Order: sequence, then C-alpha cells, then structure tokens
Amino acid sequence: MSIEIPPGLTELLQGYTVEVLRQRPHDLVDFAVCYFTRLQEKRLQDGAGAAADLRPHGRGVNFDGEPMQTESNGDDEEDEDDDSDFEPPVINRYNRRVSVCAEAFNPDEDEDDSEPRVVHPKTDEQRCRLQEACKDILLFKNLDQEQLSQVLDAMFERRVEPQEHVIDQNDDGDNFYVIERGLYDIFVARDGQSRCVGRYDNHGSFGELALMYNTPRAATIVATTDGALWGLDRVTFRRIILKNNAKKRKMYEIFVESVPILKSLELSERMKIVDVIGEKIYKDGDRIIAQGDKADCFYIVESGEVKIMMKSKTKSGQESNQEVELTRCKRGQYFGELALVTNKPRAASAYAVENVKCLVMDVQAFERLLGPCMDIMKRNITHYEEQLVALFGSSMDLRDPGK
Repeated sequence: MSIEIPPGLTELLQGYTVEVLRQRPHDLVDFAVCYFTRLQEKRLQDGAGAAADLRPHGRGVNFDGEPMQTESNGDDEEDEDDDSDFEPPVINRYNRRVSVCAEAFNPDEDEDDSEPRVVHPKTDEQRCRLQEACKDILLFKNLDQEQLSQVLDAMFERRVEPQEHVIDQNDDGDNFYVIERGLYDIFVARDGQSRCVGRYDNHGSFGELALMYNTPRAATIVATTDGALWGLDRVTFRRIILKNNAKKRKMYEIFVESVPILKSLELSERMKIVDVIGEKIYKDGDRIIAQGDKADCFYIVESGEVKIMMKSKTKSGQESNQEVELTRCKRGQYFGELALVTNKPRAASAYAVENVKCLVMDVQAFERLLGPCMDIMKRNITHYEEQLVALFGSSMDLRDPGK
C-alpha cells in the first residue's frame, strides 16, 4: 500500500525540525504550538496583501522578556520558500533571550579565516577597563586565552552622548557592543509606531543577532546618558566567537554524555548544561578550591587529575596546617559539589596534578539544572565520611565542617 505525501509536508516538517535542533526548546509541544501559530499568522498577513518587494529580514528581539516581533516580507508568490524567513520564538523556562531564524553561521566553513587580524592599540588603562567590562559576557566565556586576547585586541572604544543612536532598526549589522557604562533604551518599531521595550543599565551587550544570522538590526538602541561602549567588528566576531562556541559546544555535548552522574538526566537537561558550562585550565600545583572558602562553582574534570586534600586534626581536635590527601578525581569525575549541597564552606581543598582542564558550572546553574542528581550527591556524603574515619580514625559531620 502506497501513501502519497501531501505537497509541502516534507518542507514543513524539515523547517520545524531545524528550529527544534537550533533552539533546543525545553517543551517540544509548546514550541510546536508557537511555531505553527506564528507560521499561520504570517501566511494570513501575506494573504492580506502587505507591502511587496521587501527583502526577507528578521525582527527577533533578543532582549530579556520581550516577545519576538515578526513582519511579513510581502511576497505575493505562495511557494515553499515563504517559510524561510519565519522566526519562531524560543521557549524558555525563564522567558529570557529570544532568537531569530535566518542564515545561521556554519562553523565548518572557512569564511573570514583569510582576513587579516584587526588590532586597535590601547593604553594599559583602557585594557583594564575593557577586561572589566567583558568579564561577565557570556559569549566570551568559552574563549581560550589566545582567542580572548585577539578579541580584546580587536575591540575599539566608542563614547556616546545622550540621545545618540548606537544602532538603528533595519540597518545592516556591523559591530557587536559591550557596555562599559551608561543607560541605553531599547526601541522596536512596529505598525509605524516605536515603543521602548527595555533598558540596559551600565552592563550587558547587544548587537550579536545581526552578526550571527546576517539579518538587519532588530531594534534601535539609544543612549540616555553619557556612556562608553566597546565594539567588535563583524569579521572578528564571526571568525573567533561564533566558530569557537559552535565547535566547543559539539565537544561538550560528547563529553557531558560520558559523565556518569549526568546520565540520570534527560537529553534536554544535559544540553542545557552544555549551554552554561565554562572551561578553566590549571597548571601543576594550582589550588582550584580552598578549604573554608565560600562555594561558588561545581567542577567536572575534563582532562588531567585533581587531588582532594583536607587539613588534619591535632590530638586536641584543633585544625592543623598539614593537609592529608583524601582522593583523586580523573576525567569524567566531579568535585566541589559537597559545599553546594550542604550550603556550607568548602570542606576540603583541590589541587591540580600536572595540567588540568575542568568544566565549571556556577552555583545558580548547579541548583537549577542538577536537581535530579542531588540524591546521588547526598548519598556520596556518607561515603566521604567513611573515608575520613579510615584516614583520621574519627568521623566528621561534613554537613557542618565546623564540627
């Protein structure tokens, strides 16, 4: 028995599948509802005869909490290419950044690799201000030291005055901007009216979507005070940041799949971990965490070896300066979770043995994403206490390291 596939079904499902793989939504059903609802709305708009002969362009706004504004391209032709410029919303638990669907960057292509490096000379004072402004920029988190140095070399300072337009909606994307200081209002024009949809307050970044997807600017950014920005040109942005993040994402996906404790998570949950982890490199003897410090990160050993050390006790029960090795962590093993689980200071120190590379997750992501693993981690506390009995001849309440 042969079944005829309705015309357009293959292309329709392919488009939806591509967006699922690109956006990785938490809830596939909700994402499908939004995707096909927006697709239907767009076709109704096209059928009503909107202004014609506009080139396809995105109107996705990547500002916190703002829905995507999608406009018709006005084409009168009804063919299977009508869906190519459709921008489905990102379904996100926290209703955060919304992306656009347009020309994606292919990390396997050699585009821009032949371009000469861009370098804007800076004073030591400028370099320090730039590093401070960029320290929390998510797009820079996974760059190694050489790549980050190239990015910082290529960035240039731009001073702005009140009411100055930094970027204008519908313009071609040229630079990515990191905010050093100043207030900036975000305006989106729709149906002939412009409305303010948000504000940047002395920190953050903007302008990446037009560079990532080769689309015009999705919004207008206007300075409301004197301010300072650091710009990065399109070529350097795509050559270093996009390519690096895409390649490292693939690498992290494979590695995270191999970590035993994370196998209890759903695939979608592991992919969220890939999105939030960073990478840190340590040399032989470097102290990664210190006993008694406040816990801020969870660590997974990607390569090398880490030794866990604890200060011994004197006969009077006082803590001495001598440290005793408890255990060693190798590739795929984790450490630093104890203080996060117990909400107590670090119960031990961790040192790199030769060169070590760790994947690092901050405490907020740990609490949000690793809930399903918490029971396993709590059970391990009993195992740690048994190790202390074997080493010191007495137990210690790791849930309260002060005892």
